Amino acid sequence: MMTFSSASLLPDTATALATLPLMEQQYAQYTAADQHVWQLLFDRQSALLPGRAAEPFLEGLREIGFHRHAIPDFSEVNPRLQALTGWELVVVPGIVDDALFFGLLADKKFPATTWLRKLEQLDYLEEPDMFHDVFGHVPLLMNPGFASFLQELGEAAVQHFERWPGTLELFTRLYWFTAEFGLLRQPDGLRIYGAGLLSSHGEVKFSLSEKPTRLEFSLDGVLTTPFEKDHFQELYFVLVSMDQLAESLSQLKARLVE
Repeated sequence: MMTFSSASLLPDTATALATLPLMEQQYAQYTAADQHVWQLLFDRQSALLPGRAAEPFLEGLREIGFHRHAIPDFSEVNPRLQALTGWELVVVPGIVDDALFFGLLADKKFPATTWLRKLEQLDYLEEPDMFHDVFGHVPLLMNPGFASFLQELGEAAVQHFERWPGTLELFTRLYWFTAEFGLLRQPDGLRIYGAGLLSSHGEVKFSLSEKPTRLEFSLDGVLTTPFEKDHFQELYFVLVSMDQLAESLSQLKARLVE
């Protein structure tokens, strides 16, 4: 999670990483109400996503072992992630600075909150909670190709930001229109792989409906398209292959050294 704003960027990513508070998931503090909300959210998305979610996500969801009976315990999730792709969840208090966010990705650390929305917030939150961070993102971190793309995206963002701070917006847009709100055209139809969609009951349906604009994925299209984060997206980019993610990042890095 990041602010998607350049107003408070940190000048030294290493320093930014060092400022991250040492936090842990306090699992025993989850209440019965929290567990009930997780169950409701999990059941609702599990019923909705077959036939709508991309196969790499569904496969990762099966492999990571999430279930309706309990909020995921990071002490159990991290060993599974580390064994397969070398990633781990790190606990953060909330939205983190853009530079810190990409620095964490570069180090194969995904920032996640541990708080869960309230029952009356099932359909809308101003700030992403643990269901978004964990249910939405972690399954694809089990996919070696996607996990490698995120790590290399973070690494490239850090390297170029340290030399040219203004380039960070380009990496932010690439992240936003892929990892958060990306669509994939599988042989059996249009599917979702972006975590911002996969964790949203309403936007799953909206993104695959006739209402939004959907364009074939292109690096130029992504880099020249602004976005807003407080409502359903009006435009989505559609991959024809997950291989396009790594290709687009290579193209972006090549452009920035020309």
